[in-house]
Amino acid sequence: MNVRRHEAVDNVGAPTEASRPPRSLREAGVALAGLSAVFLFEMLDNSILNVALPTIGRELSASTTVLQWVTGVYAVVFGGLMLALGALADRVGRRKVMLAGLVLLGAASLATAFVTTAEQLIAIRAAMGVAAAMTTPGSLALAFRLFDEDGLRVRATTLISTVGLVGLAIGPTAGGFVLAFAPWQALLVVNAPIAALAYLGIRRGIPADRVDELHRDPIDGAGALLGTATIALALVAPTLFVDAGTASPLPWLATAAAIGMAVLFVVRERSARHPLLDLELLARPLVSSSLAFKAAAGLATAGLGYLVTLQLQLDRGWTPAQTAMGMLPQVVVLIAGGALIRPLVTRVGLDKAAWLSAGAVVCGLAVYGLLGRFGYAWVALALVLVAAGMRVVGVVAGTNVMRGLPTDRTTTGAALVDTAGEVTSGIGIAVSGTILAALFTGDIATSSWSTYQTTEFREAVTWAGLALTVLAAALVGWGIRATSRRQRGGSSPQSARRRASCR
Repeated sequence: MNVRRHEAVDNVGAPTEASRPPRSLREAGVALAGLSAVFLFEMLDNSILNVALPTIGRELSASTTVLQWVTGVYAVVFGGLMLALGALADRVGRRKVMLAGLVLLGAASLATAFVTTAEQLIAIRAAMGVAAAMTTPGSLALAFRLFDEDGLRVRATTLISTVGLVGLAIGPTAGGFVLAFAPWQALLVVNAPIAALAYLGIRRGIPADRVDELHRDPIDGAGALLGTATIALALVAPTLFVDAGTASPLPWLATAAAIGMAVLFVVRERSARHPLLDLELLARPLVSSSLAFKAAAGLATAGLGYLVTLQLQLDRGWTPAQTAMGMLPQVVVLIAGGALIRPLVTRVGLDKAAWLSAGAVVCGLAVYGLLGRFGYAWVALALVLVAAGMRVVGVVAGTNVMRGLPTDRTTTGAALVDTAGEVTSGIGIAVSGTILAALFTGDIATSSWSTYQTTEFREAVTWAGLALTVLAAALVGWGIRATSRRQRGGSSPQSARRRASCR
């Protein structure tokens, strides 16, 4: 009897033949449908809601500042809590936290039907941000855990991200169509069936968390608070620079507070017995290089999108509809570019694919900064290069972070990937907006500019594009250097097997 008891203990959490990893995407179809629905919610949410902001403002008597918080509170809560909730998921179970987040998302979405004030809507948006922080990092972690081959992991992540990007692309159009015959609340209530689909797919398609794959150290509460405050302030500060301007002390105070909190967070994590984020793991070359590539892509995509939208409408005089058409090269590449990822990874490997695609992002920014003022063809080329690079980086960098971390830290790693993109997206917009504000005299939104103002704007766009290029190049250079260090240090047999499986 004792022998049987010991055997039972030894086999707790051990995989059985019935629970073997899927050998194809088809075998994991139910799980992938659930994970794709999670990412669809994240991408669809803000894009579809933006169309309804004027309607919401009229019906709820909301000011411009209040409307900004309707969308902004979601991003701040989402970005601020990802790291802490990712660490929690690594301890109590990724599947468990994911399912709880989907229940919260469904309940918050249904509550939208009863909203009567802007403050109530902001509270619901904050709850959705919490739900997104509980679910989005888990989608990457669970997709990685679902398979044991890097080739299948890349294909699964490509599929999930493609579904989300389709949602991002069709969101504004779908939102405008719905508003033609339904109240604006319908745009958020639609998240409830998406959450239900995701819940069923994950509940049925993904096995329960194994004890041996969970992190057992206690949660670092102080580190979680400091980390959340750092990220939230880092997301708020860029918005304040754009809205209040560099002359206002508010954005500078927020930036100083973010830096101060970041310093305290690092000090805490270095001294804590059980840190929320083990900085030694973060310093691993595969992890740090992938985060740098992801940060460069986030910076470039947000900054370029901001500059091009202003340039086409304010400088070239395009209507919003024409501007939307002008952004189509980016949208098409983001959606269709998934077909390029597998052949590229098969040909050059995950590491080289990461820095090649990140290099394409830098090239796109350089094309825009140097040549964007000379015609739309150069703008379109810049959009294509940045979108193609971002499309590959989004999948490959995430997979590489997972490869570089222990199995009990994968959700924390996924949260780091998403946080890097969120924070640098805000920085990209802030850098662009601050340079425009500094170099352009007068009201940029006025209906007519003088010849001098037109020259100022074009020079400001050039300098903003070049500033983004330098920042992105510095991040990519750091990433390539880290990758080179790792390659000089050799690779483990496990890494070699993973690269072979990807081929």
